[in-house]
Amino acid sequence: MNDTSHHDDRIAKMTFASVYPHYLAKVEKKGRTKDELHRVIEWLTGYNEEKLQALMEAKVTFEKFFQHATLNPNAHLITGVICGYRVEEITNPLTQKARYLDKLVDELAKGRKLEKIMRVA
Repeated sequence: MNDTSHHDDRIAKMTFASVYPHYLAKVEKKGRTKDELHRVIEWLTGYNEEKLQALMEAKVTFEKFFQHATLNPNAHLITGVICGYRVEEITNPLTQKARYLDKLVDELAKGRKLEKIMRVA
């Protein structure tokens, strides 16, 4: 894999609040709801809607966002390509978590069932 240190640093410094509106617009454009988006985010991070709102108001970076998250034990089951990289092969833990979230948002926007997105048996 190419050196992605500049990319990793950019993701770490980006605020969750700056990206969230893009996630919401992407899923709503495809007929999904804010509630579904929040369910997927909560599944991955453990953050409920109230905590998400507080994190956005505090303008936390992705680094802080994932530092305090309780990553779902099944997150490692998220596989596939996002932004040209296979999420399961990303070596930087923070970048991988951010790409997990990107992948889940993509799956939601593509109409995948919530049970499949949340890797429920």
